[in-house]
Amino acid sequence: ISVLCDAEVALIIFSTKGRLYEYATDSCMDKILERYERYSYAEKVLVSADSEAQGNWCHEYRKLKAKVEAIQKCQRHLMGEDLDSLNIKELQQLEHQLESSLKHIRSRKSQLMLESISELQKKGKSLQEENKQL
Repeated sequence: ISVLCDAEVALIIFSTKGRLYEYATDSCMDKILERYERYSYAEKVLVSADSEAQGNWCHEYRKLKAKVEAIQKCQRHLMGEDLDSLNIKELQQLEHQLESSLKHIRSRKSQLMLESISELQKKGKSLQEENKQL
C-alpha cells in the first residue's frame, strides 16, 4: 500500500514478551519519527494557540456585553425609565447629570442662534448696500 500511495510508513511492534520489532519503508525509522514529532508538536502549538485565542475572545465578549448592558441601563435611566432600582443618592446624581446636560444643550443652542443672527445681520447689511447702489 505504501508503494501505491507513495507514502512513508513506520511500524513499531512490541511483543507480549517485550521484544521490539520495527519496520520502515524506504527512509530510515529515525527520519520518519523525527518528522512525526515535528508535525505533532506544531499541531499541539496551533491547537493551544487556538484555544487560548478562543478563551481571550470569550473573555472579551463577556466584557463588552457587560459594558453594553451598563450603557443601555444608563440610557434607560437618562430617558426616565427603570428608575425603581435607584436610591435617593443615585436619583440626585442622575438629576444633576440631566441638569448639567440641559445647560450644555441650551448653551450650544444659544451659540448657534447668535451665529445665525450674526449671519442674517451680515446678509441684511449686504442687501442694504446693494439696494443703495441701485
